[in-house]
Amino acid sequence: MDIKDIQSLIKFVAKSGASEVKLEMEDLKITIKTGTGDHPETTYVQQIPVAQAPIAPVAPTPTAAPPVTADAATQESKEDDSKYITIKSPIIGTFYRKPSPDKPPFVEVGSDIAKGDVLCVIEAMKLFNDIESEVSGKIVKVLVEDSSPVEFDQPLFLVDPS
Repeated sequence: MDIKDIQSLIKFVAKSGASEVKLEMEDLKITIKTGTGDHPETTYVQQIPVAQAPIAPVAPTPTAAPPVTADAATQESKEDDSKYITIKSPIIGTFYRKPSPDKPPFVEVGSDIAKGDVLCVIEAMKLFNDIESEVSGKIVKVLVEDSSPVEFDQPLFLVDPS
């Protein structure tokens, strides 16, 4: 687990509303505590010696099962998504669908794209980077909201290559 994974985990825990999360892996132990009100977020990271025996993962306690129809719909959408090509973010930054606030988006769902077409812009350290398509096809789904942060290798678009 590298520093980017830890930062992502901290952000996820902060957004989830959990007050404390403990994660133990073979060589790493992390405790993240989020305070409410005036208490700041506290993160503890402890390296565990490699010679120690691996810790068995703790199975999460089961919660109420979702309705069967939602589960079936999720499986169908995953099967449908398998025939599409996923375009992923090559960098960390802020995702923008438009070249500027007063312009239309680069692409919409249903747009035909060709290799080399600009799909979006990702801002990283005040630099705006055009993200070009590496495939030709039709945009099936936009997976990220406009003006939201994206991580390296995060899926941005689904493209039907046919």
